[in-house]
Amino acid sequence: LAKDSSTGGLLLRESAQCPEEDEKAFQDVTKYTFFNTNNLWVDLVALKAIFDKHGGAIPLPVMKNSKTVDPRDKASTPVLQLETAMGAAISCFEGAAAIVIPRERFAPVKTTSDLVALRSDAYRVTEDFRITLAPSREGVPPTVKLDGRYKFVDAMETLIPAGAPSLVGCKSLTVEGEVTFAQGVVFKGSVVVKNGGGGLKTL
Repeated sequence: LAKDSSTGGLLLRESAQCPEEDEKAFQDVTKYTFFNTNNLWVDLVALKAIFDKHGGAIPLPVMKNSKTVDPRDKASTPVLQLETAMGAAISCFEGAAAIVIPRERFAPVKTTSDLVALRSDAYRVTEDFRITLAPSREGVPPTVKLDGRYKFVDAMETLIPAGAPSLVGCKSLTVEGEVTFAQGVVFKGSVVVKNGGGGLKTL
């Protein structure tokens, strides 16, 4: 989330819009300190006005992503995926504002690494059904980095067939190689689980 230097209004930029040479600066959290949580509150009267002005559509920027026809096979036919980000509509509404929420309320799931963390005891479901970090995490989620073989959910399930390990006391978890976590596994501190040999290993 950033401010448009020419209008002063808010705008949203996605990683797909960032040139490769600027990626490091784009990911600098000291420069860009606010992130979109994919929660939108829209004034329907203002939304209708936008539709009427633009022929029934919102003029969102189109992003180009390089993909393959079969996402599991990098050698399959390359294609371009064209998409828009609904959050980018914030730049279309004059006077649009952002509400700042604490980090503990933000539980994004972009990858299976995020999903393993979310399924663990590092997060909890409140009485009003919100997912938040456990109080002992003090607003800081565990950093989970899974081997590329666990990129898809069905593969991730083979890693945690008995459920996610305990991560409430874990700062970071890195998994390399083919492994399976048995029931009741507890990780604390910074942990690297590495299977450099052949065959599945169970922890």
